[in-house]
Amino acid sequence: MAGHVYIGSFTSAGGRGLTTAALDPDTGALSALGHTAAVPNPSFLALSADRRVLYAVSETEPEGAAAAFSLADPAAPALLGAPVPVRGGAPTHLAVHQGHLLTANYAAPGSVSVLALDGDGGLGAVRSVLEHEGDGPDRERQEGPHAHAVLPDPSGRWAVSVDLGTDSVRVCELDAASGELEIERELGLRSGIGPRHLTFHPGGAHAYVMNELDSVVTVCRFDAQKGSLRPLAEVRVLPPDADGENYPSELVISPDGRFAWAANRGHNSIAVLGLDRSGERLELLETVPCGGDWPRHLTLDPTGARLYAANERSGDVTWFDVDPGTGIPKQTGALALPAVSCVVFG
Repeated sequence: MAGHVYIGSFTSAGGRGLTTAALDPDTGALSALGHTAAVPNPSFLALSADRRVLYAVSETEPEGAAAAFSLADPAAPALLGAPVPVRGGAPTHLAVHQGHLLTANYAAPGSVSVLALDGDGGLGAVRSVLEHEGDGPDRERQEGPHAHAVLPDPSGRWAVSVDLGTDSVRVCELDAASGELEIERELGLRSGIGPRHLTFHPGGAHAYVMNELDSVVTVCRFDAQKGSLRPLAEVRVLPPDADGENYPSELVISPDGRFAWAANRGHNSIAVLGLDRSGERLELLETVPCGGDWPRHLTLDPTGARLYAANERSGDVTWFDVDPGTGIPKQTGALALPAVSCVVFG
């Protein structure tokens, strides 16, 4: 039976909003079923734990919003109430955590908003906003805080936010009763590195920070008891002979923890990285073309056998069969969709 895939885009750049696509489980091919532009710039998407509700940011300024869509009919997501302003500008990322929806708001001052969720998964009001502080050496990109991602750690205790503007990762604790988010620890990374996203190893003891302003992944050891991150190494996601500007966007890890893939915007490639059994050592194995221009997002299908890239500037989603022995992706198809930014499996 075909499944469903949800694709976000930038309506301000000609995108169609939220697209629903049918998935052919045998080939991995996507075919568009319909679109809704009910929310401007639904650039990042996330599912509820029970997969019955799809959440979307509305990446707009000066204030952005979040929206919830019912998936009672998986082929036709329906808004659950009006989008809710998040009291922050340009939200770029969101996640469900301890009965709340958290958004990472990029526009200065970067912040993380905490929204209430009702029993049906619909959105309530903003309960708190944690404003980040600091800056970095790149005066065009780091003149102030720019929160770019927020996600729960594997234990479910901590909320981890990544700030491109302050070269730091914050590990926070949410008071579910009050809705307040409090910083437990802050990890400062190398100055000017520009952290964008973070991914945890399936084993939970390591985390990998994808850095946008310097094309490296920072490997960290993670202590879930203390909520602490300790950087161990940096691994470049470009070959030695690569030239020109490059801004990595997303990093995903295979379910068995053997491989990782990073999207390179500019080089327009997917970096294939190998992991040792501990998850502590990461090495670049190869780069392959992403099949388009400006890969903003990568995701694996639920089996881990196929990789999908959302190529924002060329306006297409490309998909790849992953060699289980080498981790090398081979492109097998594409779906044309303007200004795509995110792919989520229902």
